[in-house]
Amino acid sequence: MRITLLAGGVGGARFTRGLRDHLARHGTPDGTSAEITVVVNTGDDIWLHGLRVCPDLDTVMYTLGGGIHEGQGWGRPDESRRVTDELHAYGLGWDWFTLGDLDLGTHVARTAMLREGLPLSTVTERLAVRWQPGVHLLPMSDQPCETHVEVDDASSPSGTRLIHFEEWWVRHRAALPARRFVQVGLDDARPAPGVLDAITRADLVLLPPSNPVVSVGTILGVPGIREAMTRTSASVVGVSPILGGAPVRGMADACLTTIGVETSAEAVARHYGSRREPSPTRSETTGVLDGWLVDDADASAVERLEDIGITARALPLLMGDEPGADGRTATGRMVDAAFGVAAARQTT
Repeated sequence: MRITLLAGGVGGARFTRGLRDHLARHGTPDGTSAEITVVVNTGDDIWLHGLRVCPDLDTVMYTLGGGIHEGQGWGRPDESRRVTDELHAYGLGWDWFTLGDLDLGTHVARTAMLREGLPLSTVTERLAVRWQPGVHLLPMSDQPCETHVEVDDASSPSGTRLIHFEEWWVRHRAALPARRFVQVGLDDARPAPGVLDAITRADLVLLPPSNPVVSVGTILGVPGIREAMTRTSASVVGVSPILGGAPVRGMADACLTTIGVETSAEAVARHYGSRREPSPTRSETTGVLDGWLVDDADASAVERLEDIGITARALPLLMGDEPGADGRTATGRMVDAAFGVAAARQTT
């Protein structure tokens, strides 16, 4: 069974790990082996200290490979900061974005291979050999794409300036009012090799609880990917990153506010759109969802989403690794619900 996910960092990584482990213990509904492909957002990628840093790719790779700092959800455990401290002694670097020594090893290796002329997809495959994540990791594109944020700046002639998304997110904690997101290079990007096949040939496509604006939204912005999502014969099921009107983690609410979307499970589903409901301005649909999982706190949205052709289910969505009385983790129950939504779609 071929399963493809479109993922950002921490939420996408933890959901994918839960999916992989659940299928290893309980198997797939059709009894076949699972082939999992994760298409990862690269809009957060940034040059630091002359090194190419890919935050979401690294978070997914470390999480699935057993090398993540579990408390943080990003970075490596038992880190040291000697290189960063030395850079600061030379007046270099940023206090708001500290790279650990072990993590720097990954960035040095990646940058060396990129400078040899290898595409990011090949580099990612080679880095994953060490970590053995148990899934196929793909960057959304081999072309550099970076999300920037337009903010007010009274000292600029235009009254605004662009800062990298990581500076807005990490340094300012998304508290600096954002006018809009500008995804540099996205219009000229192409899906990395294997991305479109992973979507169109999948038996199930999942949107884990990643940021719908700057993670999954950025992936969908790569020319050709949204079209593949609307045309795949697979069911597309998403998991809400909003529980009871608040993000599970991070500051997705600030991103949603910037693009004028309410911070609610229902609004995010409508933002993604139903594959059964044509766009108001086009005869064919541009929506990507067949199904949507919401938390029990948002159960009232189920009927309204069903009305627009999105099969919705309510269940506890807080992820955890401890199995319940049924032997399934919270993520495992989400996976089973997603399979159930997909099966229901096949019978309608």
